[in-house]
Amino acid sequence: MILSLLCRQCRKRTHCYTGGIFLDKSNAKYKSYSFEFKLRAVMMYLNGQLGYRKVAKRMGIKDPKRVRIWVKNYQQYGEEGLKERRGKTISSKRGRPRKKPLTVEEENRKLKAENEFLKKFIALKRR
Repeated sequence: MILSLLCRQCRKRTHCYTGGIFLDKSNAKYKSYSFEFKLRAVMMYLNGQLGYRKVAKRMGIKDPKRVRIWVKNYQQYGEEGLKERRGKTISSKRGRPRKKPLTVEEENRKLKAENEFLKKFIALKRR
């Protein structure tokens, strides 16, 4: 039975199984849509009496959930919600901070410990 085969890419059963064929995920093409296309689909849903499925079918979108996500983002953030945000950072600082900022006393103790360590290291190096 073909369902008992494992996908070579992800090593999970039926993860990539569609219609009797296992898809090679490295060759899978993910469709990206332009801002104008998304806006047109959202307007079709909001202005007309069309549901998510009918809008998706008319626009050639495979998954109607995609239209629902676009509508939700549009209602929540306006046109900015439909723009591509992948790969763009919000601020100049990347990633989350590793720790809470140190208090003045904690930073002072840390600097004193570093200073003592360096003094000992220099003394050992001179020997």
